[in-house]
Amino acid sequence: MKIHDLTIGELAERSGCTVPTIRFYEQIGLIPKAARSAGGRRVYSRQDVGLLNFIRRCRDFGFSVGQVRDLVALSTSRDRDCFEARNLAQFHLGSLRDKIAEMRELERSLKAFVRRCDVECAGGPAAECVILGDLATQRQDGAC
Repeated sequence: MKIHDLTIGELAERSGCTVPTIRFYEQIGLIPKAARSAGGRRVYSRQDVGLLNFIRRCRDFGFSVGQVRDLVALSTSRDRDCFEARNLAQFHLGSLRDKIAEMRELERSLKAFVRRCDVECAGGPAAECVILGDLATQRQDGAC
């Protein structure tokens, strides 16, 4: 092992990723296969720390593995346009806004459940709770 090579444990510590995550990213091709020492142990470079930091930041922002793969490819490309990164981020932003709207609707529904329970049945038998009754009622859009 060269003096600048890192073990998988050192890479995990420096990148903030877990060892299983690093192995998974390697397995799915998100990071290159590690070089091997004479003894067969994985060895990584300081560039791998930077790549994992980039990937971890992408994941922190909620990008999917596929989107991260695209962003990694864009990060090293001199032939592709930066608008591709912007478009990926814009698409992800739209998806995030949709999820936020869904979560706000869930919040309103749960708040209404709690209010109804406080007014109509608080302290009564659980089987008669309006929350449980509402949860058992089929949604109007027929979704599961």
